[in-house]
Amino acid sequence: MEDIELLCGKCVSKVRNKNEQRVARLMPGVIREVLGDAPDPLDVEDIYALCLNNLRPRYVQTGSIVLREPVDDEDILDELRRAATQVRKHPKHGQKQPAD
Repeated sequence: MEDIELLCGKCVSKVRNKNEQRVARLMPGVIREVLGDAPDPLDVEDIYALCLNNLRPRYVQTGSIVLREPVDDEDILDELRRAATQVRKHPKHGQKQPAD
């Protein structure tokens, strides 16, 4: 995948989904709770991606002022638990991955 850095001549590399950092901060506890202390790396990636795909995105750029947060930590924890449970029940590791 090619990085998008310039769009209409402007750098957009600092535009990020704010939920990425929040999910990463809350994820270790949920991983331990649902999968234990030694999760498969692919499971971790799947949980992270599934959780972010199911949350409302919160894109911000450097210097943004956030007046209210429509997605709170409890929403993220609930979605992380759902994603972790789904991945635990249907892991992809060990399966042959389709070729690109």
